Amino acid sequence: MTRIVAILTSIFLAFALATPVVAQTVILVRHAEKADQSADPVLSEEGEARAQALADRLGASSIDLILTSSLQRTRLTAAATAGAYGIEPVAIALDTSTEAHVADLVARVRAAPETSTILIVGHSNTVPMIARALGQNTPDMPDCEYDRLLTLKLQGESVFGVTGRYGARSEC
Repeated sequence: MTRIVAILTSIFLAFALATPVVAQTVILVRHAEKADQSADPVLSEEGEARAQALADRLGASSIDLILTSSLQRTRLTAAATAGAYGIEPVAIALDTSTEAHVADLVARVRAAPETSTILIVGHSNTVPMIARALGQNTPDMPDCEYDRLLTLKLQGESVFGVTGRYGARSEC
């Protein structure tokens, strides 16, 4: 009897380990460098280079959805990646409150298929808030930091996060 249980356990474990794990991937970045300090600036030359570096970095990924804020610096940061995948980014309004904006983004992530890969281009204050709302504790982002790339794997209630960098190194 013990041998039968051991064989059945081995078969079960082999099957369980061979079954692919379904996880949603969320990639969070801050918009690239701004041309000026106006309310809704375009990207600087450095920012345009960083936006292209993002598209290059994500070239091996399979992006299914791109979410940005309604400000053009986030949309411009996502543009090269969106063009590479033939995706139209979805801009989420910032006109109510930061908390409402983050809640809307998180709701859209949760509503996406569990196998999807989602790029979110946010701001120095919203990127950490979004990560935390998705279950990943991450440090605040200083205003001088543009190169953080946070990748979250969401599987049910579990969240696994990895912080990477892309483009030119931010000097903070």
